[in-house]
Amino acid sequence: MRNQVFGYHGRLLDINLSTGKYSSTTIPSDDTEKFLGGRGLGMKILWDRLRQPGINPLSPQNPLMFMPGPYSGFPIPAASRTCVVTKSPCTSPVHSDYPYASTVSYSNIGGFFGPEIRFAGYDGIVITGKASSPVYIVIEDEKVEIRDAKKFWGMGTDLFDRQFIEELGDRRFQTCCIGPAGENLVSYACIIHTASRAAGRGVGCVMGSKNLKAITLKGSKMPNVADHKRFLSLLEDSRKGIKEVLHSPGFSLLNYFIIKGTASYLSWSSENDQMTVNNFRDTTFPDIGKIGLEAVQKDIWFRESACYCCPVACKKGGAVKKGVYAGVVHDAPEYETGTMFGANLRVSDIEGITKVIFEGDDYGMDIISAGNVIGFLMEAYEKEYIDKAFLDGIDLRWGDVNAARKMVAKIGKREGIGDLAGKGVKAISKKIGRNSDKFAIQVKGLELAAWNVYKNIGMGISYATSNRGACHQNGENVEVQNFRAMLDSLGICRFITYHSNSDVPGSGKNGLGSLLSAITGIEWTTEKLTEAGERIFNLEKLFNYREGFRREDDTLPERFFTEPVKSGPLKGKMLKKEEFDKLLDEYYQVRGWNPKTSEPGKPRLQKLGLLPT
Repeated sequence: MRNQVFGYHGRLLDINLSTGKYSSTTIPSDDTEKFLGGRGLGMKILWDRLRQPGINPLSPQNPLMFMPGPYSGFPIPAASRTCVVTKSPCTSPVHSDYPYASTVSYSNIGGFFGPEIRFAGYDGIVITGKASSPVYIVIEDEKVEIRDAKKFWGMGTDLFDRQFIEELGDRRFQTCCIGPAGENLVSYACIIHTASRAAGRGVGCVMGSKNLKAITLKGSKMPNVADHKRFLSLLEDSRKGIKEVLHSPGFSLLNYFIIKGTASYLSWSSENDQMTVNNFRDTTFPDIGKIGLEAVQKDIWFRESACYCCPVACKKGGAVKKGVYAGVVHDAPEYETGTMFGANLRVSDIEGITKVIFEGDDYGMDIISAGNVIGFLMEAYEKEYIDKAFLDGIDLRWGDVNAARKMVAKIGKREGIGDLAGKGVKAISKKIGRNSDKFAIQVKGLELAAWNVYKNIGMGISYATSNRGACHQNGENVEVQNFRAMLDSLGICRFITYHSNSDVPGSGKNGLGSLLSAITGIEWTTEKLTEAGERIFNLEKLFNYREGFRREDDTLPERFFTEPVKSGPLKGKMLKKEEFDKLLDEYYQVRGWNPKTSEPGKPRLQKLGLLPT
């Protein structure tokens, strides 16, 4: 093992909420070289610390980790990201020997929290245990305090964000918190940073299980750079190169969407038959003009804001200017939020959508999952599988934004129907029965996002093979999956790297290694970085396989194979199961995994250094 490399502090902050004790833990330099940081290093820690399968994700033993990467905090364009890594409270296999079997969960979040972890002198924060009553954590360089949070418990994230700043008396602190959904252990609760940046897919439920309302920090350090002169030169090249790419006359349509914000996808996906409508029964939304980019720009947008060191500023602030919801100030609808609370529920009221997005964020819930859950319940209600009594009197009809708002409140409080709905569509369909699992749109227990698969079977492969359950960010093939695992581990935003073959330092696939080499003093080739991504993805798969996940779990909801699209240009289209299975066979072959079981093969694991040779 070498001495600690440049570019890292070489230590974690370990906090045990059961004992109230904390310590600085050394990170082996071999781990940073093999797993980079962020998602990768978090996965390695999870693998090492949860050595036995079947541990309850809501037990004190499950670590909740905030993991920036080696880019995080340096003045590199869009080096803002941090990954929250833990064992998932959302997922479960078809069969397992363990009652609490679940997958890894990771959620990538921007803003300013990840860089501040690095400024405080750490490469990650690992929280275990459970406080006896609600607490929050304050970190200021070496100083760590666990304080009473009883007065904040039950508070929505919007009010908390404003009052907590007054509590601290210093706006330099960066904070992550949960809302009532996390406190009440909604399985798909999220962690909120700066009002609406959300780490979703259930990590907020784990934070709530620890009685942890918030974690806030500020710092005054940064790791040393191995070659400062080379770093500054590459940094200048990075800034110029990214500016040229983003503003050149021939820049890609995808970059246009990034500059305009992800709301740009609303109209595009509907026009290209890839939108989620009517609980995934349709792929186009007839009222898209009422909620698409032009409507959002005209009626909601009023400002842009950016994450740490970001030239893109994809975050669009919004305000409702008219109607019954006038005065709501929040993020404007983005693609996922606008689709899952809009087109998926057949809601075409842009002001109402903005209001329910605000309420979902205020409760601190993953809006992808919440919109999926409500869409499932709307369909079950339409089919008379359930009635108003089952829904506590809510007339949960398609297109009714007020009914959706009532469900959001029920879920956030875990009140009445919200207690069951807070467990996700897999649990609800099991309770309802009557073959409702056929239209419960989930993979491994995690709800699908806003991209439909009838026209894009590659997205189906992304959902089916993702290590955290259904994930539209996973990537449609092995190469992209490895690349994205690597990006999530470096601490740089994916939006700045979509032109993946670019040589711009800190951006395209061929330019990412140069800056990392200058920072760490280790030469990082494209091939070496790609292998790190593959290693990370395989270790996640090993974790899941140990929990009992097999090929039978790598599938899609039955709806896509047995129910044709109901309307629009794709009317009558279904996915072919034999085509999907063939693609899955090819995927396993490229991965070097057993096509019958999905078990990672020994030769590939040895090549990646995950098994001894």
